Amino acid sequence: MTPEQAAGVLCWRQARDGLEVLLVHRPRYDDWSWPKGKTHPGEPLPRTAVREAAEETGLAVRLGRPLGQVRYPLPNGRPKEVTYWAAVPAGADAFGDDASAGHDTSAGDEVDGVAWLPVAEARAVLTRGTDAGPLDVLEKHAAAGELDTAPLLVVRHGTSRPRDSWARADADRPLVSAGRRQARGLVSLLACWSPERIVSSPWRRCVDTVAPFAETVSLRVITKESFSEVGAARSPKRTRRHVQRLLDRAQPAVLCTHRPVLGEVFTVLRDAAPSDVAEQLPSKDPFLSPGEVLVAHVLPRGAARVVTVERHQPQA
Repeated sequence: MTPEQAAGVLCWRQARDGLEVLLVHRPRYDDWSWPKGKTHPGEPLPRTAVREAAEETGLAVRLGRPLGQVRYPLPNGRPKEVTYWAAVPAGADAFGDDASAGHDTSAGDEVDGVAWLPVAEARAVLTRGTDAGPLDVLEKHAAAGELDTAPLLVVRHGTSRPRDSWARADADRPLVSAGRRQARGLVSLLACWSPERIVSSPWRRCVDTVAPFAETVSLRVITKESFSEVGAARSPKRTRRHVQRLLDRAQPAVLCTHRPVLGEVFTVLRDAAPSDVAEQLPSKDPFLSPGEVLVAHVLPRGAARVVTVERHQPQA
């Protein structure tokens, strides 16, 4: 039986006495759990996680590294699978330092309280035993100093006009209707990681892929010829240097480029990753499908390290 898909977050912060996580109380079930909920039709799981966090806690959050899945049976026997991410408040903490289990929210009847709790207290309060799984993973990453990561979102441009049907310069080849839909779908997907910088090939199909997101969040698209097909073919070393600079900045960022350039991008990410993570990076053409996003979670301390990766399609 196909599992019902849901997603949620373990929102964390560093308090005076150590790591704290955010729980919600649901009066319908009289339970304490993580903010989570079912996906909407066609909705990518990261978007579900961010949306549910906002609806249940009032917080806008930025996703961090994934924490795995929890599966359990529903009363009707159908399995439910919940995918979790670590997350941090994207803006000012709406509940401040004094949030407690009795704090009212604006989430309506679904949630009637939230609580920032130290990890040990949160573990004791959780109603469902399986909810401890993602907390174990989060605590492990925190103990290793690998919880606070910065995302590099690598995007292959959306579906474009076929080369053999375009008589003008390849740099001017546009997106087709499917590519424009992918570009619109990327707006809510990329926002899940709150990127602060957008870098792109200057060619039209790449710029047009990230333009709707850039306009929505009021960011400028920085173009670099090294990420175009011609620029990467002329000087692959320069392309790799620019990718390395993005890693070293450790700033949440989007990089949009072409299928033939992705091999150079992933070579740099592979060199910055441990072997088990490097094996998860695409190594064969076409690397990503049109409009697909690979999220590389970068540990900014010292030499930049890619500690995990994930892949997502824009909203259908």
